[in-house]
Amino acid sequence: MTKIQTVTNAIIDQGILPLYYNADESVTIDILKSLYKAGIRAVEYTSRGEAALSNFTKMVEVRNAEMPEMLLGIGTIKNVKQAEEYYKAGADFFISPGFVAEVAAFLIPKDVLYSPGCMTPTEIITAEAAGVTFVKLFPGNALGAGFMSAIKDVFPNLKFMPTGGVDTTKESIESWFNAGVSAVGMGSKLVSKELMLAKDYATIESETKKVLDIIQALK
Repeated sequence: MTKIQTVTNAIIDQGILPLYYNADESVTIDILKSLYKAGIRAVEYTSRGEAALSNFTKMVEVRNAEMPEMLLGIGTIKNVKQAEEYYKAGADFFISPGFVAEVAAFLIPKDVLYSPGCMTPTEIITAEAAGVTFVKLFPGNALGAGFMSAIKDVFPNLKFMPTGGVDTTKESIESWFNAGVSAVGMGSKLVSKELMLAKDYATIESETKKVLDIIQALK
């Protein structure tokens, strides 16, 4: 099995991709451990601050020592320089807010999953032509589940995951899965700034478990 397929399967199996960023290294690691305890085996860390690369490097170190089956992805990749840095740091998969052709050309031949954000059929066609197999629908709250329903028959060979605006409720999650997505990306609705500030890792773990239970019940 290819590495791209292995990562794709892991994300689809859990049905959710949690994503977060925190400038504090210890908070970053504690959140990762909380998600792992909840049953998460693939997570996206977003490259949105000066500490992102060093924090991610520490995440890889801790993963290798304590949770070897965890797949670590990096998000908000907007250029090939970032992709090269995080590839060297050991990222298992890469996610962008939009399609970046140079990033696709760098990663896909290396058998590394690249999931770009797309919000139009033209963008999706461009990404598919470049070898992308797993598309992030972004921003999900602007597109809505109806968009997924409308396009899914046009792209039978692609997997889709909305990010942005997906709530932790059964109704929100179910609407997307009924529309045809393979997983949902979930950031601040799951790992909120308030929970991170309070270092409330127990609630992050319990809320993640609830979402995983909802998704398993829907499958």
